[in-house]
Formats: sequence, structure tokens, C-alpha cells
Amino acid sequence: MTDAPAGANEPRTFEKTRTSETVLQRITALRAPRKLLGLELSLLILAIAIGVAAVIIIDLTVNGAVTATLLPMGIAYVVALFGLHFTIRRIAPDADPLIMPIAAMLNMVGVAMIYRISLSPDAPDADGSRQLLWSTIAVVAAIVILWVIRNHMVLFRYTYLTGLAAVILLLLPMLPGIGQTINGARVWIHIGGFSFQPGEIAKILLAIFFAGYLVRSRDSLAMAGKKILGIRFPRARDLGPLIVFWLAAMSVLVFQRDLGTSLLYFGLFLSMLYIATGRIGWIVLGLGLFIGGGLIASQTLSYVGNRFANWLDPFADPSGASYQMVQGLFGMANGGMTGTGLGQGYPEVTPLSFSDYIIPSLGEELGLIGLFVILAAYLLLVGRGLRIGFAGHDEFGKLLASGLAFTLAFQVFIVVGGVTRVIPLTGLTAPFLASGGSSLVSNWIIIALLILLSNSVRNRPKLVIRS
Repeated sequence: MTDAPAGANEPRTFEKTRTSETVLQRITALRAPRKLLGLELSLLILAIAIGVAAVIIIDLTVNGAVTATLLPMGIAYVVALFGLHFTIRRIAPDADPLIMPIAAMLNMVGVAMIYRISLSPDAPDADGSRQLLWSTIAVVAAIVILWVIRNHMVLFRYTYLTGLAAVILLLLPMLPGIGQTINGARVWIHIGGFSFQPGEIAKILLAIFFAGYLVRSRDSLAMAGKKILGIRFPRARDLGPLIVFWLAAMSVLVFQRDLGTSLLYFGLFLSMLYIATGRIGWIVLGLGLFIGGGLIASQTLSYVGNRFANWLDPFADPSGASYQMVQGLFGMANGGMTGTGLGQGYPEVTPLSFSDYIIPSLGEELGLIGLFVILAAYLLLVGRGLRIGFAGHDEFGKLLASGLAFTLAFQVFIVVGGVTRVIPLTGLTAPFLASGGSSLVSNWIIIALLILLSNSVRNRPKLVIRS
């Protein structure tokens, strides 16, 4: 019997090594979700503690004693948040652990500031309890989305149906009888005693539609065209979708008189188009079209023209058309670096300080440092969304996650840019912070979708090597 050749046992040793590595990977994969969920729970408790502490400070500063005004709805909201956490534990155990606690923290800070403003007789429309009610409804909506959808690829089947639904929602405010004009913009519907802004849900449906459409059409849209000044522009025959959505954005601007929503919709389409094709020419063409349309609108539409005039020179009429902007600027200046302290400023002096102008309200009482913390939370939230998009293993999921992240980013930029005079003021509200049920519901649905998408990224099938 001859001896075995040298190295004959090496394959068996290699197989054992790879098998051990596979087992180790499986054990790590089993333990990782528990760590992630534990981190999410810890951060959620911290977010709730921040909100409760803020309300207590406001009560002691303004009322001189801790009250139970927000207690019933506050308990319902906290229960809903823990319900969402345990739903994530059941349905999406590998989800990103930072997304939900960040949204909860922003939501709680917004509730605290709205409650603080409601304590002033000069802001009768501010209502902290109502904001908590809508926050609870929004979190429940996120739970329902997680249970119903479960797999984001289901949405890909209904690409054109979601696009049609988005168009219908955008047209609803224009219908007589149910359409309602508030603060000059016709973006609301009113049925009985219930008011809702359908465009908030439409932005999510548009993100789903854009993702599905661009996955199907990206090859033709990415075709090379002529190169001008070092930038390669798309072919003229491929400009149809860009023109269509530019006209749609301009229609929202003209007929619904809503500059912010128009900018949000077109910016969403343009950003997703760039991610799908990688062509900088689309960005240049899109920005050129929108800026050109905006300039024409500023000369032909009094609504847009007044916004531009107040933006360029707010102190031309500080007690009239520019009163809101000027008061917001003075409020942020009064806050300085560290703020006046919760309950010690005068945010209620600014019109709509609890909705459109909640950022200056927070800046006055929390200061520049507080605003930086809030903006950092937004930045982290958007960054996690983009990270999900970059790590996705299917094109639809990549585009959808990126689109949803850009939706949040555009809202923050438009709101903060408007109140700080970086861009003309618009009617959008800060996500999770500002008063309004429509915005809260839509943004919590975005959080639910990002949670599903992040879970699918971490659940990517692993290569299994058998011995």
C-alpha cells in the first residue's frame, strides 16, 4: 500500500476551515439583529426621555409646575412607538437601528415646541395634544405599512398604478367642493370636519413610480448624446420624461400656487434620474428648466413675484408683506448661540411659528447649537437612507431608498433655506417637527419604507459552503 502523496489532506482541511467560517458567519448573523434591536430600543428610550424632559422644563418655566396636559396623548404616543419597535423586531429584525429613534426624537422635539407655543394666548391654533394625536396616528400608519408590505419588491409590480394614484391625489385639491385654499395655496381637501393635504402622500407614490419607471427605462435615458463644454447631454429624443415632469411641476406652481411642492416634486424626479443614469447633463438641463420657469413665473404670477421680492429685500416692508420673515430672523438673532431657553423666548410673535416657522422658533429658544443638533439629526437620517440605497442589491430598492432620502433632504433644505433667506420662502414644513397631520403621516410612512429597505439589504443571501 503506497503512501498518500504530499498535500492530499489539504482539501479536507480547507473544507473544514471554510465550514467553520460558515458556522461562525451564521452565529454572527443570528446575534447581530439582537444587538441592533437592543441599540434601537436604547436610542428610542433616550428619544422619549428628551421629549419628556423638554415638556417638563417648559411646564416649570411657563406654568411654574408640572401639568398633565399632554399626559393622556403622550402615553398613547409612547405606546405606539414601542409598538413600532416590536413590529420591527418581528418583521424587520435586521433593519437599521438608527432610523426610527431619530425620527422619534425629532417628533418629540416638535411636540414640545408646539406645546410651548400653545401656552401663549397669541398662538391659539397651536395645540400640543392634537400634534401628539396625529403623531400617534402616523406611527400606527407606519406599523400598518410594515405589516402589509413586508417586501418592497411588491411595490415594483404597481409602478404605473402608483403613478396614476399620485396624479389623482395631486388633482383632488383642484376639484370644486372639496378643494380648499389655505394661506394662498390650493393644496388641501376638506371633507366634513376633516382636512388633509393629499400631496404629502403623492410624494411617496411619485418616489415609487419614479423608481419603477427609471428601472425599466434607464438604458434609453442613459444613452450618450452630444458633448458641450465638457458635459455630455442626453439625446433630444430622450428628453420627453424630463419635459413632462417639468410641465407637471410648473402646473402645481401655477394652478395650486405652491412653490415649495413644485420644487420638491421636480427635485425628486431630477435626483432619481441622475442616480439611475449617472449623467450630469440631466441635472444641468433640469436646473436650467426649473430656474427659467421660476423666473418667468416671478414676472407673470403675483404670488411668486411677491415671494421673490420678500426674499431679495425683506426689510422693504417689514410690518407688511415681509412681517413673518423679519420676525423669524429677529427671533433667531435673539436666540444667539445657546438660545434663550425653553419657555423663555417669544416665538409666538412670528406668524405660524408652530408650523411653517418652527425652525426659527427652535432657533430662538435652543440657539444655534440646538439648531445644529437638529440639522445633524436630519443629516444622519438622510445619510442612513442614502446608505441603504447605495448598499441595495436590486435596482428598484436602490432608487426607492435614495428617492425617499432625497425627499426628506429636499424638504429640510427648502424649509431651512426659506427661513434663512438662502432661497425664496415656500409653504413646506419641517419633517416631524412642524404642526400638521398630513406631513407627519407621510414622513412616518417614509420611515417605515426605509426600515423595510434596510432590512432587505442586511438580509442579502450569503454564500453557503457545504462540507
